[in-house]
Order: sequence, then C-alpha cells, then structure tokens
Amino acid sequence: MQTGPDIARVAALLGDPGRANIVTALLDGSALTAGELARQAGVTAPTASAHLARLEQGGLLARQRQGR
Repeated sequence: MQTGPDIARVAALLGDPGRANIVTALLDGSALTAGELARQAGVTAPTASAHLARLEQGGLLARQRQGR
C-alpha cells in the first residue's frame, strides 16, 4: 500500500534527458513555446511535442494557450 508520492512515476518521466531539460527550462516560471523548449532541450519539435504530452499526462506541467 502506497501512502506517499509516486516517486517512481516522476523519476521515469524525468529520466529522459530531453524531458529533464524541458522541465529544467521551465523551472524559472517563464512561459516558453514548444519550439523554444525544443531548442533548449536539444531535440526536434516533434520530439518536444511528444515529451510535453507525456509530462502533461503525468501531471508535471499544464499547458497554457496564448495568442491565436
């Protein structure tokens, strides 16, 4: 029976260097586009989008739409 946070789930999400770089880029609270996050993480735009989807599904980030 688990009573604390699911650390293994969070560790699995952050275990990928691309996802870890994306989360690190967002730690200062700034809003960055998927393209900016891809560049900072050193991955392609489609890879960044896949990482962002996994991080969102895992509850580590929330999407905020701005502009159009």
